[in-house]
Amino acid sequence: MKRKGTVRVTPSSGNVFRDLGFSREEAVHLSVRADLLIQLQKVIASRGLKQAEIAKILHVTQPRVSDLLRGRIDLFSTDALLDMLASLGAMVRLVVKAPRKVA
Repeated sequence: MKRKGTVRVTPSSGNVFRDLGFSREEAVHLSVRADLLIQLQKVIASRGLKQAEIAKILHVTQPRVSDLLRGRIDLFSTDALLDMLASLGAMVRLVVKAPRKVA
């Protein structure tokens, strides 16, 4: 017998994009872009500069910086995010892990 107000919980796969229904490959790609975007937002915030100043450093328009700060991941490629991080002097290092063995 179901009780009223019970909540059904589904365990996470470890990737929110996969949980939202994206293919495995797209979920991995989105996860990488999200990580880069978050790091870029942190570097920008640490500088304490105005959006127009950041735009000059990144060689983009101020509305493009606004899109970054609002988390518009769909508007930025992995390459663009890497280039922006490099323009801000950040060092990016990729770590590739071996796939888990499936029994």
